[in-house]
Amino acid sequence: MQISLGKQPLLKKDKLKLPLLWMEKWKHLDPFEHVFQIEGEIFREQPGRQTLRFSENKETYFLKRHSGIGLGEIFKNLFQLRLPILGAKNELEAISALEKFGFVPEITGYGFHQSRSFIITRELTYTISLEDFCRDFLIKPPSLKLKRALIQKVAGISKIIHDSGVNHRDFYLCHFLLDITGGGREFLDPDNLNLTVIDWHRAHARKKVPLRWRIKDIAGLYFSAMEIGLTKRDCQRFMKVYHYHDKTFWQQVEKRATALYRKIKEKSHVGE
Repeated sequence: MQISLGKQPLLKKDKLKLPLLWMEKWKHLDPFEHVFQIEGEIFREQPGRQTLRFSENKETYFLKRHSGIGLGEIFKNLFQLRLPILGAKNELEAISALEKFGFVPEITGYGFHQSRSFIITRELTYTISLEDFCRDFLIKPPSLKLKRALIQKVAGISKIIHDSGVNHRDFYLCHFLLDITGGGREFLDPDNLNLTVIDWHRAHARKKVPLRWRIKDIAGLYFSAMEIGLTKRDCQRFMKVYHYHDKTFWQQVEKRATALYRKIKEKSHVGE
């Protein structure tokens, strides 16, 4: 039996996956169209893309809806040397490639039909981004054991992502969510840290990550950690776990991260 998507039947190139409980509840509705009607708390809205949080059956989810972008927006992105986001395909492929490792959001549903698509993930509760968690490390340094554990965890995840053929393209500390179910910093067990990487809508998934995209990801991560008091030994610990023995690679990472840091600082001074 084919699932009707509006006036047109579900085609082979179209896909729709939703929990059976939802499908049963929405059996008198067009499920694809219904997802595009869901209302909730809007977190981000850009041309052709909207991210919101909504509740269903007393559970909370994040929904990313892609309604398609015009040629003008595509050319604008290309002119800015940025690859346009054309739908939920990139995020679905990236998360699917990495879900066995346990550090990506849980996919609840997705749908593709013509130029529109969506992906739904379960909300992560009791978490804090590493950007916020590490913000006061210079003033209130963490224990050496916790700091080392975080570096090894982030480096290990980074290595798995890239070795699996995926690059994130927004690889910053703000997209690493740390589970703090047990409480704040003092309640964390360095030997049992749980991190989840979010926001995969710009990701690429393929057999092998090109060198320049590895550099871009790691440079973005390094840039976002430049003000949390990392030492030379901390960086060496990351490099050892990431296990990429190429001096030129790390030189390019530092060069790109430093350039981005200076650029952001210059912009902030202009705005003052």
